[in-house]
Amino acid sequence: MTNTATQGFLPTSRKEIEQLGWDAPDVILFSGDAYIDHPAFGAAVIGRLLEAEGYRVAIVPQPNWRDDLRDFRKLGTPRLFFGVTAGSMDSMVNHYTANLRLRSDDAYSPGGRAGFRPDRTVTTYTRILKRLFPHTPVVIGGIEASLRRLTHYDYWSDSLMPSILTDSGADLLMYGMGDKSIVEVAKALQGGFNAKRLRTLRQVAFLADKNYVERLPETETIRLHAFETCQTDPQAFAENFRIIETESNLLRPVKTLVEPVGNRYVVVTPPHAALTQEEIDHSFDLPYMRAPHPRYAGKGDIPAWEMIKNSICLHRGCFGGCSFCTISAHQGKFISSRSERSILQEVERLTRIPYFKGNLSDVGGPSANMYGMGGRDRERCASCRRPSCLFPKICPNLDNSHRPLLELYRRIGAVKGVKKAFIGSGIRYDLFDDTYGQTYLHEVIRDHTSGRLKVAPEHTEEEVLRLMRKPSFTLFEKLNRDFRRICSEENLRYQLIPYFISGHPGCTEQSMQRLSEKTRALHFHLEQVQDFTPTPMTLSSVMFYTGFDPYSGEKLYVAHDQDSKRRQKSYFFDPKSRSGPLRTGKQPGEGGLSTARCGKRKKK
Repeated sequence: MTNTATQGFLPTSRKEIEQLGWDAPDVILFSGDAYIDHPAFGAAVIGRLLEAEGYRVAIVPQPNWRDDLRDFRKLGTPRLFFGVTAGSMDSMVNHYTANLRLRSDDAYSPGGRAGFRPDRTVTTYTRILKRLFPHTPVVIGGIEASLRRLTHYDYWSDSLMPSILTDSGADLLMYGMGDKSIVEVAKALQGGFNAKRLRTLRQVAFLADKNYVERLPETETIRLHAFETCQTDPQAFAENFRIIETESNLLRPVKTLVEPVGNRYVVVTPPHAALTQEEIDHSFDLPYMRAPHPRYAGKGDIPAWEMIKNSICLHRGCFGGCSFCTISAHQGKFISSRSERSILQEVERLTRIPYFKGNLSDVGGPSANMYGMGGRDRERCASCRRPSCLFPKICPNLDNSHRPLLELYRRIGAVKGVKKAFIGSGIRYDLFDDTYGQTYLHEVIRDHTSGRLKVAPEHTEEEVLRLMRKPSFTLFEKLNRDFRRICSEENLRYQLIPYFISGHPGCTEQSMQRLSEKTRALHFHLEQVQDFTPTPMTLSSVMFYTGFDPYSGEKLYVAHDQDSKRRQKSYFFDPKSRSGPLRTGKQPGEGGLSTARCGKRKKK
């Protein structure tokens, strides 16, 4: 008899598999996150994409790795392969604060409780699976695997680490967004493990021997410095990063990267082109249940789900190129925007779900206002090697009109059952165009702000902002003036929420003192800020490790030890005593937001 509570979800247990009448799954996914069947969660997307191709897919969320490993055995052997992901975050970022303290919560676990996944989740899960099922391929993916595919700086061990392929023992790595790759991998494994066939795929990485590498065409290959060379020569590591970043951001990449490690080689094939509108629509249009699996009933809310369940994602990718951000490294620089048809269809479906009360919490994406944007002349984009379309100045070829987005907001607002559509994602204020930028800002503040508008100046000082690849603080000051004026005109008592970072490479205590003085002069009371955390495969992490800018060679001050980082962060609070925040009830590192109020409370 079928359990109606789990109908529609990917099976997570032997009982659920038997209820579906399967003898065995084709693919079994292991995830460090709880299983939430929604397009915002990678494991669900991968599972649904495979299911749409006719494959039988099961998922084991947050298996227990400490006991007799029954969770790894319970579904048996898949016909094709195991898939492993750490989840929506790198597991080390998930587990530890910027000052390396263990976190007490986990937004991707039931009840928000920590302890449901191990450190270095991908490596731990993969090693277990390879030990229990030595003859079954293991394919790794997701952000942890993706951004650790080559030599990278690991903040938590304060050392360079080799490709995650060498430590985990995985057979294949899929990097970036796996919408295309996962189906190609499944088809390539239909007749069993065939290394020759798998190595012809795009957007994958694997270990190979010298004979294989020597047969690669020189004109289609870039040889990186060896892992061991990078360990002893920071210049070699920096040069590798410049190549990796550049090749990852090309419109039409063709080069295969090869990096020696020990007596083997990590081979990374070129990425796919950005998804077309039809392809991204396909990923979002799949029959998600838009809910956590019933197995979590009574175990507490999953905070990440509660945050996004009433939100709509409009696009993927980000061309901002911020030094400290992993979005473009994982999702790509070129924007893939959904069609209005796909977006409105999802909105209409959401309005029919009982938990929806009429308010969309966020209509956005990695950056709220990049929907529909891209190069006017794609051939010029094809020859471009810039990591950012906005820094050091906005690209003259970029079509940054906000008109399509404004029209989309109005259509979403017209859907029956929608009361308000808020913008919860961060807005790039350096993206405003002359024609529609001010109209966009006015409409967002008036109609799509729940009382708080999020932006990310990150710092006030030009020398730090340049290293962050962020615009001048004068643009934020203009935004602040415009925000206050619009609030006054509309009689709104709203808040501008700017986010700032301390401890970034190139940032000194003097830089932080000036930041403190400037934000106080603007009447901002800083309650929540972020201490810089170096994450794998970002420009900022390379600067943090090497002490210089990989592109210019400029030597930089780096607050490397925890005392220096704490001193810098203290400037967000009381600059005289360094002992606590300006407002009571909060301590450095706790929750809250940087806020400034303007205007009057709107009359009802």
